[in-house]
Amino acid sequence: MFDIFNYVPFMFLIVLLIMFVASAVRILPEYERGVLFRLGRLAGARGPGLFFIIPGVDKLVRVSLRTVALDVPPQDVITHDNVTVKVSAVIYFRVMEPQKAIVEVENYLYATSQLAQTTLRSVLGQVELDELLANREKINKELQEILDRHTGPWGVKVTAVEVKNIDLPQEMLRAIAKQAEAERERRAKIIHADGEYQASEKLAQAAKVLAAEPTSLQLRYLQTLTEVAAEKNSTTIFPVPIDLIKMFMDRIGTDKDAPKS
Repeated sequence: MFDIFNYVPFMFLIVLLIMFVASAVRILPEYERGVLFRLGRLAGARGPGLFFIIPGVDKLVRVSLRTVALDVPPQDVITHDNVTVKVSAVIYFRVMEPQKAIVEVENYLYATSQLAQTTLRSVLGQVELDELLANREKINKELQEILDRHTGPWGVKVTAVEVKNIDLPQEMLRAIAKQAEAERERRAKIIHADGEYQASEKLAQAAKVLAAEPTSLQLRYLQTLTEVAAEKNSTTIFPVPIDLIKMFMDRIGTDKDAPKS
């Protein structure tokens, strides 16, 4: 007669073996690495793909190698010219050496975030408000270099830092608006003065030409009369220059003195 109880120990061993093998198998995707500790000692990095560990002896810590976008919360910053602003930023970084990221620092995400906040306040406190608003690209690069230099020993590479928002006090916004308006008025006056100067040069050149040819001045006078008469319907009285009348009188006298055939 078949006795199932005789196979219970054997089945129990099979179950234990399956559980042991299942706990020993690890599969990591391409973007992750596993930092392996064997009896508390660093045994190197594993992955990606399929590998085995010794359950109860080995401890595996997963580390993502993908780029992380970390928001830096708004920081109260006093610029070099004593203006209080709120500045927020975002940093992009990734783990290059998983072993250092686990061994050299307790929590590389938290440490990088805190370092970014202190560095943001320190760097922006050394620049003036105008430079902060105009040279944001330069400031981003400086922040990235400082953060990358400090996170390098942790195996973390900071690839970019971007200052997102700069919140100014209302009185400073009004002052900037007045400054921009004054600058626009200054440019308008300069452009107007430059146009007047160019026009005066052209008028001076035209006066020289008309002075050299008196007849052209008289023709210009007649042309002006024609334009005014065409635009205005009311009667307009203009004084006629004596030189213009004299020209016609001389012409009439010449015709009378000519011999008749």
